[in-house]
Amino acid sequence: MDENRQECPALTHIDEEGRAKMVDIGEKPPTRRQAVAEGFVKMKGSTLDLIVSGKIPKGDVLQVARIAGICAAKKSPELIPLCHPIRIDSVSVDFEVSRKRCAIQIRSCVKATDRTGVEIEALTAVLVAALTVYDMCKAVDREMEIESVRLISKSGGRSGEWKRKEDQGLERS
Repeated sequence: MDENRQECPALTHIDEEGRAKMVDIGEKPPTRRQAVAEGFVKMKGSTLDLIVSGKIPKGDVLQVARIAGICAAKKSPELIPLCHPIRIDSVSVDFEVSRKRCAIQIRSCVKATDRTGVEIEALTAVLVAALTVYDMCKAVDREMEIESVRLISKSGGRSGEWKRKEDQGLERS
């Protein structure tokens, strides 16, 4: 094997015949779990100015996006076919504005005490919050880009702690 490639772990959502399956988590003990995800919405400077000044005609973009992200995290099993419904303890969705990059960073943190992780819920919160920013601002900027949606860290469960090596975020302006 190439020394730069790591061996891929077995795919948990595929059975012996290669068919999709939902993982049986019934025997796993509930543990405290947390996941943090982030993504970015790049836009024109004038669009960012409208968001920050509260002058987007549809209303307070970041507050609506926050609520949308929280709701989306709770709906993840309805959107992702093999995602387990879990009892979410908390969801936060936060924003950081960078005028230098003409972008808004969206970061979500999801916590639960359950038998499976909350990575999908954190990622879903970021994606739907980003889509909400786009939806509320598309009348003034159709060139916005949603980018770099990714898991930053997770904890809990059998695999324990994991943290992305390079966590650059937005430089403050």
